[in-house]
Amino acid sequence: MTCPSLELVCPAGTPAALRSAVDAGADCVYLGFRDETNARNFPGLNFNNRELAEGLDYAHQRGAKVLVAINTYPEAGNPGPWYRAVDTAAALEADAVILADIGLLDYATTTHPGLRRHLSVQASASNPEAIRFYVENFDVKRVVLPRVLTVAEIAALNKQIKVETEVFVFGGLCVMAEGRCALSSYATGISPNKNGACSPASHVHYEDEGDRLVSKLGDFTINAFDTNEPAGYPTLCKGRFMAGGKTSYLFEEPTSLSLGTMLPELAEAGVTALKIEGRQRGRAYVAAVVQAFRQAVDAVHAGQTPPLMNLENFSEGQQETTGVYEKTWR
Repeated sequence: MTCPSLELVCPAGTPAALRSAVDAGADCVYLGFRDETNARNFPGLNFNNRELAEGLDYAHQRGAKVLVAINTYPEAGNPGPWYRAVDTAAALEADAVILADIGLLDYATTTHPGLRRHLSVQASASNPEAIRFYVENFDVKRVVLPRVLTVAEIAALNKQIKVETEVFVFGGLCVMAEGRCALSSYATGISPNKNGACSPASHVHYEDEGDRLVSKLGDFTINAFDTNEPAGYPTLCKGRFMAGGKTSYLFEEPTSLSLGTMLPELAEAGVTALKIEGRQRGRAYVAAVVQAFRQAVDAVHAGQTPPLMNLENFSEGQQETTGVYEKTWR
C-alpha cells in the first residue's frame, strides 16, 4: 500500500545552492530577493532579478518548481519594495509566492490573480478559522504550518480545511510563536519579521577572556565557552543563561528538527509538502539533506520504511529532535 504523494520543498540561499537542491532531487526550491522582503536577509545570500531568472530556467528545465518567499511585513508607509518583489516574481513566472502580510496578500491577489499564493509560516495560521480566512479572502493554495502542532493535530486540522498544508521536517527551530519573534528585535533593534534578519552578523562579536570565549549579540552576553569547547553563533533564543543559580540553555538547546522517521505519519495526516529549513546553509548541507530526504520520500511513496538518514553532522550541536510533532509532555 502506497502513501499519498509528498512534495519535497528545499532551501536555496544562493544560485549554487539552488542547483545543488535541484540536482539532489528537490521537487521545489524556495528562495528570496536580496533585500528586506524575505526573512533571511543576510549579506551574501539571496537572489537578484537576473539570478532568479536563471534559477527559474535551471529548475524548470529539470522539472522542479521555484517558490519566492516575500514573507516579511512591509514597513509602514513604504510598501514599495514588497510590491516590486511580488511584481518581479510574477513577471519572471515564479511558480508561487510565499506571503504573510494581509495587505501584501491583497495586493498580490488584486494585481496578479494568476500568481499562485502560499501562506508563510510567518503568518502563524494554525487553526481552521485562521486558515479559512486566508483561503476565502486571498485564494491561498497552500499553508505552511507553524512548528507548534502534533501530527495528530495536523491530521485533525487537514480534515477541516480545503487547502494544501506544508510542514517543516528538518533544520532550525524557533522558540517563539512563528512570525512573532521579539528577542532578537529587542537585543539589536533589527526585526526578523520586518527587516528579515534574526541575530544579524552586524551585531555579533566575541570577546576573548583568556580562559573562555564570550559571545555577544549587541550589548547582551549570549554564551561563554571554555577554551576546548566549540563556540556557537550567538542566537539569543539558543543562549546559555543563569537562572535560579543554574547555568543552562534557558529557552532552547542547540538542536535541529529531524522527522525522517515520521514521514509515513505525515503523509497519512494529509500533509502535501515537506519543507527543509536552511537558506543560510551551504551547498554541502543542501546536497546532503535533500538527497537523504529524496530517498526517504521515494521509499514512503513505494510503501517502504524510510532509511536512516545519519544527518547529525548537519544538525545544530549534532543533536536532533522531533520537536512538538510527537509531543509526549503536558
